[in-house]
Amino acid sequence: MGMPKRTSKKQVKKPEDINILAKSIFDKAISEGKNPAAVVLGKLGGLKGGKARAAKLTKRRRVEIASMAAKARWKKEK
Repeated sequence: MGMPKRTSKKQVKKPEDINILAKSIFDKAISEGKNPAAVVLGKLGGLKGGKARAAKLTKRRRVEIASMAAKARWKKEK
């Protein structure tokens, strides 16, 4: 006699159209009590953040960061 099978969670099919997926994510964010305006502003800030940070860094600091990242990538075992 084998062990009983586990019940699996219901798999939700993801829409193939990216716009439908984006709308479903937005609707879920709203339904969880988040302010839709804050969600949009947060996304805009996230898009601007990387460019603003890169503009603020000196060339020397950018080189240091890139060097640390390269060392971390090569350090990983595959």
